[in-house]
Amino acid sequence: MHYLVFSVFCSVLVSVLLKLAPRQRLDMVQVVTWNYLLACGLSLVLLRPSLDALQTAHAPWLALLGLAVTLPSIFLVMARAVTRAGIVRSDVAQRLSLLLSLLAAFLVFGETANGWKLAGLGLGLLAIVGISVRPRAAAAEPGGQRAWPWLLGVWVGYALVDIMLKQVALSGTPSMAALTASFGLAFVLMLALVLWRHASGAARLHWRNLGAGALLGLLNFGNILFYVRAHQHLPDSPAVVFAGMNIGVVVVGALVGMVAFGERTSAWNRVGLALAVVAIGLIAWGTAAG
Repeated sequence: MHYLVFSVFCSVLVSVLLKLAPRQRLDMVQVVTWNYLLACGLSLVLLRPSLDALQTAHAPWLALLGLAVTLPSIFLVMARAVTRAGIVRSDVAQRLSLLLSLLAAFLVFGETANGWKLAGLGLGLLAIVGISVRPRAAAAEPGGQRAWPWLLGVWVGYALVDIMLKQVALSGTPSMAALTASFGLAFVLMLALVLWRHASGAARLHWRNLGAGALLGLLNFGNILFYVRAHQHLPDSPAVVFAGMNIGVVVVGALVGMVAFGERTSAWNRVGLALAVVAIGLIAWGTAAG
């Protein structure tokens, strides 16, 4: 169970780093780029995924390229969401992306729907509405800007990543090999963007972005590694790991956002937070029940 706790804290600390980035004048494009360099390297060294499946004629390179574009894009969207909406609402939106993944599983991948999953889906959609409501205090602040488009981007973006991973899995490519390849491709694409921005004078390279990117990559990889280890140590309880991870991030993220950063939430936000926890639990129960 300690692996699950470590995974939850790595995920929440990613949001904390994104929250602090503007205060440290970090360039998130550079930070995300170096994050993927470290994450790819750590994946190769520590997870040692078999890359044989990527050398076959049926390797899903188009889907992997899609992941390489979507992964850094959603990271940048998440960074903006955390800045505009706060850790509390952004982490809930991220975890409730499983609703769209579940819907795709029903409609595209032929997964069987049951009452528990459908109940969780319904409550989760209500939770999304609740967390999207802007707190009145934030709305009254000078220069306050709408956060819901960024929350919507987080919700849809992370679901899109999950759907792409399902498509890759259907091709027979191991998930760790797919992630490692996607991390490598994402780094190459982002590095090209970073170098172009540096050459054009839009954003010069700076060492502090490299350091922050390394920390982000460590946390990003730690989240994945500990989540995989949790599944390996609880092979008969995948629903427990799934629910523990998602509910843990929602609850711990809410506590960190409100206590450490003084984030304000409306009554609707708090209702949405509670509904999110219940929805995740119902979906996990429905998954365990088959």
